[in-house]
Amino acid sequence: MMDLTKARILISNDDGIDAPGIKILEQLAREFSDDVWVIAPSMEQSGAGHSLTLRRPLRIHKRDERHFAVDGTPTDCILLGLQQVMRDNPPDIVLSGINRGGNLGEDVTYSGTVAAAMEATLLNVPAVAFSQYFSGDMIDWTIAEKYLKDVLATLVTTTWPKGVLINVNFPDHEANGGAEIKISRQGQRKIGDHIAERLDPRGEPYYWIGAIQSELPEDKKSDLRVIEQGNVSVTPISLDFTHYDTFEKLTKAFP
Repeated sequence: MMDLTKARILISNDDGIDAPGIKILEQLAREFSDDVWVIAPSMEQSGAGHSLTLRRPLRIHKRDERHFAVDGTPTDCILLGLQQVMRDNPPDIVLSGINRGGNLGEDVTYSGTVAAAMEATLLNVPAVAFSQYFSGDMIDWTIAEKYLKDVLATLVTTTWPKGVLINVNFPDHEANGGAEIKISRQGQRKIGDHIAERLDPRGEPYYWIGAIQSELPEDKKSDLRVIEQGNVSVTPISLDFTHYDTFEKLTKAFP
């Protein structure tokens, strides 16, 4: 159990330090604690996944005593935050987001928002990723603003093991009677990315990867179904990708 009123909180994201979602998350975090730090990418890093910058130097731009912009990925931000900026007094918890758009199903492998929480988890700091799903042209942050504090306050009354992060998604509409907080599984969906081909002025082809076309799974406990029904999805994500049944079979096959 963690007392958030005494906690040092580190906030990051993948939409960039000036994104509206991270400003909302910082504001909500400050309702719990006065010790809130922001270390986030200087520019948008959506889709960066758990990538690390290795072939060029990184720079940390100090905006004030507790706000730092990093010209790198979300993973870079957490690594530099914990091992450089805050190394003498590390955070008690890392909050990542609020992402502009959901991180559901296989999105967690692409998401820089989730990757920031992954990096913190690897460094033994509890971490939660927050995302606001939207399906139209405009994003409405009000559902995240309404439910985030309750979700976080409840989460920190529990503990989760090392190697596990929490992935939270807010729906773009509320279920009848209001959204419920549902513990869900990571969903799977049939992906059919639309790839658009165009020609540049020299006649050379280039490509845009379009929106994901998907079918909702039948599993009612999947994060995809929970969001579709207008509820808040809370999913524990393990960083151990080992499939243990196959592990046992292969162990027998290779004695």
